[in-house]
Amino acid sequence: MLTLDWLAQLVDQNRAALTSRVAEFSIRGHHFAFNSSPSLMGVINLSPDSWYRESVVMTADAAISRALVLQAQGASIVDIGAESTLAHAVRVDEMEQNSKLLPIVRALAAKGPIISVETYEPAVAQTCLEAGAGILNLTGCGNAEAIYPIVADHDAAVIICYVQGPNAREVGEFNFGADPIALMHNYFAREINRATDAGVTRIFIDPGMGFYYKNLQDSSVRVRHQMRTFLSTFRLRTLGFPICHALPHAFEFFGEEVRSAEPFFALLAALGKTDIFRTHEVVRTKAVLDTLGAF
Repeated sequence: MLTLDWLAQLVDQNRAALTSRVAEFSIRGHHFAFNSSPSLMGVINLSPDSWYRESVVMTADAAISRALVLQAQGASIVDIGAESTLAHAVRVDEMEQNSKLLPIVRALAAKGPIISVETYEPAVAQTCLEAGAGILNLTGCGNAEAIYPIVADHDAAVIICYVQGPNAREVGEFNFGADPIALMHNYFAREINRATDAGVTRIFIDPGMGFYYKNLQDSSVRVRHQMRTFLSTFRLRTLGFPICHALPHAFEFFGEEVRSAEPFFALLAALGKTDIFRTHEVVRTKAVLDTLGAF
């Protein structure tokens, strides 16, 4: 059971990190004041394998319409992916990803929210950033040496995801180590150096809560890890860059009320000083954050 005693101990052990501030910057003309105001990232899935049915669209027109709805609901950013990260999902090659993504990115570049494209393929990163995407959601650093210069050349931002493996589709068992946050900190420090050496100046870091490791199938183990990571997020802000969290679902606990799971995790992530909330449930998550903001 999560208790105030546990939270107090977390704070006592990491008090110096609580006051850490992160870089603030603009993307496509929108300024993000991360240190005072969190932001929302809505989700669009172009893969029929994605389990969160409310976010799945099958045509470009439907994706464009959903993106504008998410923006109206309060999302500053919309994240679009053409390949699911589910272990059983069909792999989607670069050509097919581009065929699905490019019409949507081009249509929204001038009139819609900031577009984030989720991929780990350099060719997809290149074409989508050329088409007007403002953020690359990099779900694996196996091709980072090729991808970071592409992000820099297009004056874009990158979300560096924590993945134990070359990408989110090629993972085995999760190594917790003595302190998973320390492992993440070391990983992100290395990747931030690689990205900034390539000329990237706008960086988010994402602890990768939604990826499907073989030893995180037990719901109690997985959810405990997710909760601890959300509440400990402030420790990663010592790296100087904003934190983006993908909010999970915990279907085993929420059952038919699974659409309430992401707002629940948003509460924990907010307490941990998350800067960007990636969510399928923009309206519900915004309500949680607005309520916390009224305190």
